[in-house]
Amino acid sequence: MAIISTIITRDSNELAAKSGNIYKSVVIMSKRAKQIASNLKEELNTKLAEFASTVDNLEEIFENREQIEISKFYERMPKPTTSAIEEFLDDKLMFRDKVEEESEEGEVNL
Repeated sequence: MAIISTIITRDSNELAAKSGNIYKSVVIMSKRAKQIASNLKEELNTKLAEFASTVDNLEEIFENREQIEISKFYERMPKPTTSAIEEFLDDKLMFRDKVEEESEEGEVNL
């Protein structure tokens, strides 16, 4: 399913039903969004590093068409939060609750 890049209203009950708690759902989606953003930033920096100039002279700054096109491509991509929400709603995220796991084992580490 293609990710819609426009703003849409989400049903908070649907988000809460996935993890049992709306706040837990928000934390899960925010952690995934941070992972996606980090990966995209690393990928973009790698691509833009090819065009890096070692000269710090203002007179020699020029426009690089390829660099501009790469930047525009990444600007048009859906935001990491939108991607994380879609993954969460489509059950593409695997998450676990450490507190529940520890209580099932009978051990609690404080």
